[in-house]
Amino acid sequence: MAEPRWKIQTLGLTVDFGKTRALSEVSLGIAPQRITALIGPSGSGKSAFLRSLNRMNDLVPGVRVSGQVLLDTDNVYDPGFDVPGLRRRVGMIFRRSNPFPMTVFENIAYGLRVQRVRDRHAVERVVRRSLEAVSLWEEVGEDLHRSALGLSDGQRQRLCIARALAIEPEVLLMDEPAGELDPAATARIEELIRELGERYTVVIATHNLQQAARLSEVTAFFHAGRLVEVDETPLIFTNPSRRETEDYVTGRLG
Repeated sequence: MAEPRWKIQTLGLTVDFGKTRALSEVSLGIAPQRITALIGPSGSGKSAFLRSLNRMNDLVPGVRVSGQVLLDTDNVYDPGFDVPGLRRRVGMIFRRSNPFPMTVFENIAYGLRVQRVRDRHAVERVVRRSLEAVSLWEEVGEDLHRSALGLSDGQRQRLCIARALAIEPEVLLMDEPAGELDPAATARIEELIRELGERYTVVIATHNLQQAARLSEVTAFFHAGRLVEVDETPLIFTNPSRRETEDYVTGRLG
């Protein structure tokens, strides 16, 4: 692979949770405005890696992180780095949709209020733009003051993505974003992710190999806390260079 300019690059990233090593010396570059999939069995380290990129692992008691995570050229683990600012630039979508227990409108407006955006018309424009970006406006636009908790599972997940988009991130991290959705809702989320990949740097951790193959341009295979292989997605699934990768994508390694 020709080396592009990386949007995010990890250098020797190692993560320990207490006495358990979740990641060991992972060095990986993530290209801008592409969809990168992280695959591997449960406990392989892909979620720990994903959460390291915007320092979500900091919230886990006893975590220890060494190595570097560069966002553009800045190491996000440098002392004094603006962590709230990092999480505005690098948004995260979780497996289980987690709308706030408030209205649809206030869910989207929340991040703007934290940023002290006071102009009501500006907030309304962002709310509409964000909901349109995830194809929710036509479904909820006439009743923005309904509780977000009353939406369907698929709508709630798209709302969470819209909430992340409202603060204009540069990177979207997605941890099994369709893991709890039915096939129809999963198809809508996948269509949305493809569209977002044209405008954002997207990193998605998934157990669903077919989903990784459908969505991503680059795939990284993790096993036992190590990055085993990374390459263009078609090569990972049809002509991997490592036996471990071949065993995993063909179902011989669980």
